Amino acid sequence: MRIASWNINSVRTRIERAVDLLQRHDIDVLALQETKVKDEAFPTEPFTEAGYEVAHFGLNQWNGVALISRVGLENVRTSFPQQPGYHNDPTAPQDIEARALGAECGGVEVWSLYVPNGREIAHPHYDYKLRFLYTLGAYAHSLSTPAVFVGDYNIAPRDSDVWDASFFAGKTHLTEPERHAFSFLCSEGVEETSRRFTEGEYSYWDYTAMRFPKNEGMRIDFQVATAALAGRACAGFIDREERSGKGASDHAPVVVDYE
Repeated sequence: MRIASWNINSVRTRIERAVDLLQRHDIDVLALQETKVKDEAFPTEPFTEAGYEVAHFGLNQWNGVALISRVGLENVRTSFPQQPGYHNDPTAPQDIEARALGAECGGVEVWSLYVPNGREIAHPHYDYKLRFLYTLGAYAHSLSTPAVFVGDYNIAPRDSDVWDASFFAGKTHLTEPERHAFSFLCSEGVEETSRRFTEGEYSYWDYTAMRFPKNEGMRIDFQVATAALAGRACAGFIDREERSGKGASDHAPVVVDYE
């Protein structure tokens, strides 16, 4: 099974690119993040015409996650157990955001994830990000079945995952609490499978400051699999060429093959 993860940064803007990606790489399951659309406005038809089933979770013009599958799409869930919610006002209801979507695809539990950014270290959103990751880790560790958690994690686990670690001093994405939360997820047999095949490559380049032409990027998009699936990862790549095209997302697709 070939699984791809891509922060598409608006599915309606890049629907043709998404369908082309499916066909170009012969993808079985495509997980999208930052679709930035409500469920009723998601462009389902181009995917179904290409032979895929579609599940989407979007509440407004922010966030949004989708699963596009040609190997089945069953038991669709819009949150994982104990997933935390968020509101800028701590006295308001902390509702679940459109950041996680899971389903059974060809005998594998696949999750499309858009991990909270964290905004600033002292911001409540940063604590929300940590809670999200630890709760996700607890769920992943509870599984003995094949499962994979793919998406935009908004974390660079190692200094080598960014073009210049000193640039991020005092900022999110490289802090020890974030890295510890990610390492907690990737423990007890749960493994970041995409790293096996993409070490030293980036998956994100900011639109500003000519980051992509300078290759000043970050590696923040991953595939993380349970022990029952991780050993079946046999190949993978980051589609850097997709990022180079006109009108591209600021993220590149991350692809892993599982036997």
